Amino acid sequence: MGQMRVPSAAEPLQKCCRRLEEIQVNDPDAGLWIVVYSVPAALTLLVGYSPSITDNVVWRTLSDLHSVACVMGTIALGCSLLAYTQANILHEEEGRELSGLVIIVVWMSLCRSSAKNPFGGIRLLVAISLSLVPFVMWLYIYVNKEVRSSWPTHCKTVI
Repeated sequence: MGQMRVPSAAEPLQKCCRRLEEIQVNDPDAGLWIVVYSVPAALTLLVGYSPSITDNVVWRTLSDLHSVACVMGTIALGCSLLAYTQANILHEEEGRELSGLVIIVVWMSLCRSSAKNPFGGIRLLVAISLSLVPFVMWLYIYVNKEVRSSWPTHCKTVI
């Protein structure tokens, strides 16, 4: 008789990521970016639910590892942009990806210390500004026809 297979806890997450990757047709490395943005989103959700979780060793370790990976990605993209960019970095896909990584690193550092120092004054201003950056960048790119004309073909199917 065949044995019944028990699904692992990660299988639903893997299925979800595969489905999202199938939907995201305009980006060849969508799977990577789904993970890059999902990890801090989940960690931030946990902070919103229980701010004291930032004192938890597992939360801190995941946050630190992800932040280090994002810093390494920022350095790699920054070097690539310095070597190959001919225009404004926002005109390059790597420039927009670099901006996203910087946002993640700053946001995770805000979350990391939020239990000890609740948001107030300058920290609240930074958090709000950081939240608005993607929308302002999108608006700039959407309005600026020169930027859109230089997009690679896989980006021309977006909005």
